[in-house]
Amino acid sequence: MFSARDEILARIRAVNRPSPVPIPRDYERTRTVPDVLGLLDERVTDYKAIVHRVAEAQLPDRIADRLALRSVSTMAVPSDVPPEWRVPAVTWLPDEPPLPLAELDTVDGVLTGCAVAIAETGTIVLDAGAGQGRRMLSLVPDYHLCVVRADQVVTSVPEALARLEPGRPLTFISGPSATSDIELDRVEGVHGPRTLEVLIAT
Repeated sequence: MFSARDEILARIRAVNRPSPVPIPRDYERTRTVPDVLGLLDERVTDYKAIVHRVAEAQLPDRIADRLALRSVSTMAVPSDVPPEWRVPAVTWLPDEPPLPLAELDTVDGVLTGCAVAIAETGTIVLDAGAGQGRRMLSLVPDYHLCVVRADQVVTSVPEALARLEPGRPLTFISGPSATSDIELDRVEGVHGPRTLEVLIAT
């Protein structure tokens, strides 16, 4: 005796499905712009993030300056960031073992690297790889200081996707967290950091 569920499933199986249609993938996959770092700087700034260009050798000094200006005292950090990024005068809390949510919610901010940055869209992508940590680490603290190396910057989305593994936990960051209600009142910091600061290291 057929149940209603069996009857519904039988009807679905009896539907003649069309053969799959090949998806054209002849779109532009690479693009060259005169100043890809300048474009990233412009687009990230458009999202109300704070952007600085810095020589890679001067990264520790610039990190120290930015944290001092914010009067930061405690920062969460992935356990595998370069040790020179953990500048003095700040208490660093490595995420190993994983920091509990309550503790992450009380730190002044988080410092991470990234997997890739997309100049055209002003988007920074984290994939939980080296120097990035787990997703919670970059979403809970109210301040995110992110280091982007020049060789991690690509022009377009297809170029970025070609560098990423789809099975990894990808986080796409386009500016500080922001949302708006039905009256279009902008509220920041609801779904992630209220302040995003980016150091583009060349």
